[in-house]
Amino acid sequence: MAIFNYKTAFKRTIGWITEDEQEILRNATVAIAGLGGVGGSHLLTLARLGVGRFSIADYDLFELHNMNRQAGASMSQLGRPKVDVLLEMALDINPELQIQTYPEGISAGNVAQFLDGADVYVDGLDFFVYDARQLVFREAAASGIPAFTAAPLGMSTALLAFHPDGLSFDQYFQIHPDLSESEKALRFMLGLAPSGLHGPSLVDPSTINLKEQSGPSTPMGCELCAGVIGTQVLKWLLQRGKTDWAPWAVQFDAYRMKLRRTWRPGGNSHPVQRLALWLARRRMLSG
Repeated sequence: MAIFNYKTAFKRTIGWITEDEQEILRNATVAIAGLGGVGGSHLLTLARLGVGRFSIADYDLFELHNMNRQAGASMSQLGRPKVDVLLEMALDINPELQIQTYPEGISAGNVAQFLDGADVYVDGLDFFVYDARQLVFREAAASGIPAFTAAPLGMSTALLAFHPDGLSFDQYFQIHPDLSESEKALRFMLGLAPSGLHGPSLVDPSTINLKEQSGPSTPMGCELCAGVIGTQVLKWLLQRGKTDWAPWAVQFDAYRMKLRRTWRPGGNSHPVQRLALWLARRRMLSG
């Protein structure tokens, strides 16, 4: 039976980071809520980076329609809790990992414990989950924890980073309880990717139905997200390089091979965003 050795397992990263920095990653804690489309890939990428501690939450089970994009989705794992499958996969990479699991998902009753001791929060929740997402982002900001989210839009990734002392998630997205679910989805989608680089690659717009909370996805988008999030987490934990905090947003579309950075002070309350939302409502919510 093979014997695990941390330094040997992750020595090929040395050169891009120093041995001292690898030890920082080994002792870091990353909290990830949601282990579906992007969350599972985030966990495995960061585990392979050598991050040593995680807090992970998800109440869902793997289903057949997850197969096209979700790490952990396979015929042998259908019907199993995502948190259990991803826990096993992460420990198979690094059996020394310390992982706290929350199989009940995130709630007001456990969010403080979920984030306790975390150096970074990474958002992996389903696109259409708003209440739990806002809950975690608020708690992260109150606890002084930076929060990162990357959306797999088509064959692109759209990144937003929220500093606890900067513009908040609520201030940026302007999502309120009294809004319809469709309006919440619209504000979240346009806020994530103000540049809309992914739009021209969509061959059948009718597959996006905000009222029914459904839309198409690709495995490339999810893997792009994991690469971007892994890099941003590394930069923050090692205090290397510059982070573009909200209201900056960054989107890279691999299909069109385009990168665009946008700056929207006030987020969705910015005049340009308000116009974009008005046009999107006419196009996607009318009728």
